[in-house]
Amino acid sequence: MRDEYDLIVVGGGPAGYVAALRAAQLGASVVLAERDVLGGTCLNRGCIPTKSYLQTAEAIQSAREWASRGLILDSPPRLDMKKALACKNQAVRRLTAGVKALLESRKVDIVRGNAVLVGSGRVEVEGSGILRAPSVILAGGSVSTRLPIPGADSPRVLLSEDILALDRVPGSLVVIGGGVIGVEIAQILSAFGSVVTIVELENRLLPTMEEDLSKAMAAALKKRGIIVHLGVSVRSIDDSGAGLALLLSDGTRVEAELALLSVGRRPDLSCLGDSGVAVERGCVVVDDFMATSLPGVFAPGDLNGRRMLAHAAFEMGEAAAHSALGHPRRAELDLVPSVVYGSPEAASVGLTEAEARTRCENVSIGLFPFAANGRALCSGDSEGFVKVLVDPRFGELLGVHIVGACASELINEAAILMRMEVTAFEIAEVAHAHPTRSEAFMEAVAAALGRCVHLPARG
Repeated sequence: MRDEYDLIVVGGGPAGYVAALRAAQLGASVVLAERDVLGGTCLNRGCIPTKSYLQTAEAIQSAREWASRGLILDSPPRLDMKKALACKNQAVRRLTAGVKALLESRKVDIVRGNAVLVGSGRVEVEGSGILRAPSVILAGGSVSTRLPIPGADSPRVLLSEDILALDRVPGSLVVIGGGVIGVEIAQILSAFGSVVTIVELENRLLPTMEEDLSKAMAAALKKRGIIVHLGVSVRSIDDSGAGLALLLSDGTRVEAELALLSVGRRPDLSCLGDSGVAVERGCVVVDDFMATSLPGVFAPGDLNGRRMLAHAAFEMGEAAAHSALGHPRRAELDLVPSVVYGSPEAASVGLTEAEARTRCENVSIGLFPFAANGRALCSGDSEGFVKVLVDPRFGELLGVHIVGACASELINEAAILMRMEVTAFEIAEVAHAHPTRSEAFMEAVAAALGRCVHLPARG
């Protein structure tokens, strides 16, 4: 390993490793500094571990419904948590090894240790000295946010990375925060056998998503036995030694074996050092090309706080790599889908209804329920709907919101068509294979135009 490169990348998470790979593809000599395991939070402590557990949770849920399809089990399914943990860890190890192999195949040097920007074009790596390059990409990622709740320092109050490492199923769990992470983990532990309660400060779950999706998700969780408290905060947490007692702002007392603190993440600014990179409200200030206030320094991913999603980090990482090497490229983030995984799933792309109504004088809304979709009915999973927002003047698709099985897959068709500026008039005429869940998207678009033949006539 040398000490001078074309590009230094700090952080081996989604933004960092993708930036390194793209820069290497563009012919640059690249070094990547990572203090922990490659893959970042998403691969090691977030997206991938939760999806592994959610697959197990969905299998348990399906098994409970087999009798209705004529499949009789001699005994109900039982969860071996240690095997589930091992399965999750194996998936993580394979993917982290895959990231390392990709970097090595592109001749990206990897250096281990804490890395800090010490000036334009200079990064100090603990134990390895100073690295130099004309451009630096900072992809330090984020860390879990903690709240100053009295008693929150109890060892029974866990962060998401802690709860994903448990080798046993707690008898009961309180999830503090009803955002994406909280809702996903609530579904996992509930399916595994825990009695789960969610406490959310806002008046609805998933407060950043379309309101109709929030309502549908709350109803689905309650149907599965998850208790939901909305519009309240946690005043204090008391650890008796045998369990926790949480006092809520409305006077309610909730007892549980463990609690999960899931109130979001904040940028990890430790890689900035005293470099002088501009920061506002705890986030690194960047332009659309991911450039910071310091010449030659770029900051894609969670560090800038724009969209704390792995797939958004991929987009920002690629844009940063191109821009750092003199080929300016914008990070296109306006049509990045948001997804909540589980059973059901929720997914959105584009504007919410409230946002669309501030942009357009009139908004046409199309809603198609999965209860009217042949594939969903055959699968025995007809919960949810597809909702689309259309500008009737030009047929522009403004937003798409889906709740139900396979929403995470269906949303990608909408995102692609919106990016390509295909109109609702055209989408409504595209033949979809029958029976498929994706028909529901086409039908919802047709409904927005008053053309849907598989819904009863209005009025």
